[in-house]
Amino acid sequence: MPRRTPRTTLDRLRTFRRLPGFLKTASVCVLVAGLLSPLTQTAVAAAGTTAADDYCGGRCSDILPPGENGNATLAQILLNQAFGTQPAHAEDQLGPYANLAGGYKGLTDATINTFFDDSSFGVPADQVASTEKPAGRGDVTIVRDKKTGVPHITGTTRYGTEFGAGYAAAEDRLWLMDVFRHVGRGRLTSFAGGAPANQGLEQQFYRNAPYTEADLQAQIDSAIAKNGARGQQALADVNAYLAGVNAYIDASDSGRYFPGEYVLTGHKDSITNAGTIEHFKVTDLVALASVIGSLFGSGGGGEVNNAVSLLAAQAKYGVEEGTRIWESFRERNDPEAVLTVHDGESFPYGAKPADAQGRALPDAGSVAQEPLVYDRTGSAGTAAAKRTTATTAKTALGSARRGMSNALVVSGKYTASGHPIAVFGPQTGYFAPQLLMLQEIQGPGISARGASFAGLSMYVELGRGQDYSWSATTSGQDIIDTYAVELCQDDYHYLYHGTCTAMEKIEQKNAWKPTTADGTAAGSYTMRVWRTAYGPVEYRATVGGRKVAYTTLRSSYLHEADSIIGFQMLNDPDYVKGPKDFQSAAQHINYTFNWFYADSQHTAYYNSGDNPVRASGVDTEFPVWARPAYEWRNWDPATNTADYTPASAHPNSVDQDYYVSWNNKQAKDYTTAPWGDGSVHRGNLLEDRVKKLVAAGGVTRARLVQAMADAGLADLRAEDVLPKLLKVIDSAPVSDSTAAAAVTRLKSWVTAGAKRTETSAGSKTYADADAIRILDAWWPLLVKAEFQPGLGDGLYTAITDNLPVDEAPSAGHGPTGSHAGSSFQYGWWSYVDKDIRSVLGEPVQGPLGRKYCGDGSLTACRDILIGTLKQAAGLTAAQVYPGDDQCSAGDQWCADSIVQRTLGGIKHGRISWQNRPTFQQVVEYTSHR
Repeated sequence: MPRRTPRTTLDRLRTFRRLPGFLKTASVCVLVAGLLSPLTQTAVAAAGTTAADDYCGGRCSDILPPGENGNATLAQILLNQAFGTQPAHAEDQLGPYANLAGGYKGLTDATINTFFDDSSFGVPADQVASTEKPAGRGDVTIVRDKKTGVPHITGTTRYGTEFGAGYAAAEDRLWLMDVFRHVGRGRLTSFAGGAPANQGLEQQFYRNAPYTEADLQAQIDSAIAKNGARGQQALADVNAYLAGVNAYIDASDSGRYFPGEYVLTGHKDSITNAGTIEHFKVTDLVALASVIGSLFGSGGGGEVNNAVSLLAAQAKYGVEEGTRIWESFRERNDPEAVLTVHDGESFPYGAKPADAQGRALPDAGSVAQEPLVYDRTGSAGTAAAKRTTATTAKTALGSARRGMSNALVVSGKYTASGHPIAVFGPQTGYFAPQLLMLQEIQGPGISARGASFAGLSMYVELGRGQDYSWSATTSGQDIIDTYAVELCQDDYHYLYHGTCTAMEKIEQKNAWKPTTADGTAAGSYTMRVWRTAYGPVEYRATVGGRKVAYTTLRSSYLHEADSIIGFQMLNDPDYVKGPKDFQSAAQHINYTFNWFYADSQHTAYYNSGDNPVRASGVDTEFPVWARPAYEWRNWDPATNTADYTPASAHPNSVDQDYYVSWNNKQAKDYTTAPWGDGSVHRGNLLEDRVKKLVAAGGVTRARLVQAMADAGLADLRAEDVLPKLLKVIDSAPVSDSTAAAAVTRLKSWVTAGAKRTETSAGSKTYADADAIRILDAWWPLLVKAEFQPGLGDGLYTAITDNLPVDEAPSAGHGPTGSHAGSSFQYGWWSYVDKDIRSVLGEPVQGPLGRKYCGDGSLTACRDILIGTLKQAAGLTAAQVYPGDDQCSAGDQWCADSIVQRTLGGIKHGRISWQNRPTFQQVVEYTSHR
């Protein structure tokens, strides 16, 4: 019986009343009985693996919910659907992860591994669950531990090591890997079914990365060719890894223990075993990389939306005043913004030019989004399907990308042990199975343990080496520009360097029919993208009456495989021996990330990404003409290469007193593409806590985890903005009884710490529930009442398109929609904070262009706040939390709860809300090589 998590922790899914018709209990029992015999592979007890050089001294830990095992046979899926049973190691990390929310206050260094797992190298002999020689090879062994089932891969040859990594990846994530190689090619619906969520997923990525098979192959060829011996080693590693993946496909197919989703989606027959699971090839990995890079590592875009809001501001206030107002909301370099590199060093990037050149702003009202989906038939033509397309397009084209992830790193000068401490990890959403997988890899030139995206795990991407650990957060600096290409002849030809040139039409035709897994009615559509030398067409408009197409050009476009060299270096103990080597490795990663490092003596930071060198006078915020004068310097359209800013120009640091990052601004004068880097940012939740710890000194692992966990339960609005709103209200006695009662509840909540926490672990009821409900209802009402009268309807709407008003836990946001955990990344909290302080007469650095609340009158502002507060207080829980496919209306806890979104057949229960990394490390090295 797999280890189960107590029901007090997980909100167990009751599947009996949710079963589709085919899953009747009796038929499940009969089918399972017939399928049980081929389920289990032989697991032979073995001696423990010999730990490689490990300098962490037992002080390295990690966690990755729900569990390492992301594969399930048909029988296991049916049992899970019918009775809620879990395959071994499918969710044994979910309970400890969830329990930190209720247990962090009493945390000590000795109890950290109650909520995390020991990430020391190797497996003690008494903790070995199984050992195997994949495909009978003598040069690699995969050992799995009893507690979590993580694969510990040890090879005596480089080929064997990578073969084992591929084999283990397929053992744990084959179905997920298959899903995402199809997503990366825009073919998910044809593979997994036409559900609206599948349509949205493939459309989101195909719009930004419409690659042909030749494009995918060219990218791996380019990455290998330009990196010499390391490039050749990377290709050999990839080929060995693929051989391991394919060996597992063959073994599981003949042994009939392949993932059951292949049966449920019609690719395999459960009785005859007819059907095929396609082997993986090199281009599949590039397709996978394009999905991950686009989702988490491609900052920029949104220039057309920026232009639309600027035009709205200029229409409202006039050109000069409107531009000033727009810039105040944009907050390119807000002096009050929290910084990762906070020692005052400046790293200029993306600044507003003194005399902008080449801007191609659209004529007012002329912008139209380029259609992606054509020729809809059947269920693809439903209103729901069309809504999915519209929502997906807005997400894909904006600059407010859900980067997520956080990091807290403290120098040894301020710790109790004298060694640096780090608590960090990526916030990649919650999936079942998880996008990431854990592994340890030990072989010639490789020594690492940690997490990798499934299907890209030939190297550990986030984790630890022998005497160092590293992690990343999404940075969001602008590596995407929008060009206005002038049309000629018709809508599908454009001027390229004076020559009328045909656009390239790229199409993907998908069709689906109902399956056991997805009952969506039959349908089909064609995704069509028009490509130019300046990237895919995203919008059409006129500029000065001339017809143009707006295209987006990303520096990592056609370079999805380039980062493989950086990850190879991070896994190489002979390469990374200190902070400078770490920074050098991170420089080989072309996606936009903040990278953090800790060993026993040093900490370090580096901001990665291929930042293009732009032409003088180009303003990165807006579209520019597609003409040679405004192109990236030394840009080659055939290869999409250009000059990039040098490593020294990227924010970087070694041994700063501490580092924090929660997708906030990197450094002084370094502008990021998303809006919202102002006076209040969720990064402040970390900054305030870590700064206080460092000032006190004697920081321990437990205290740094507590700081992270405490910030992860805080309501940013309540902690950093609500006290100022209450100060305005308290400027005179509150006579209205409804408002007064609401104020009392809100004050009580702030005094208690402004957290969204349960009354007790597993109660599924929030302490201060009424106050939380009131603020959730009040925030959008007060923002609209505060700003819309002054901005006007058009400008208010345009700015909300640049930056959403709110991102409470119960809102639909993040890469998995609602129930995604990550919250308070984007919102108007900085605007409200600056405006309210201005109205109160308090000093504000970088104020908004004018006062908005009550037109600057404290009395009028107070009336607005009390009026909207009364309105909010009168809304019922059912009105504030209307319910969805997971929760009934009015269930506040459930509305916030985290759901492991199913990408396969296994379901897991809901857990209480936390705003923290999905994969997380806690590290403190005691010695160094």
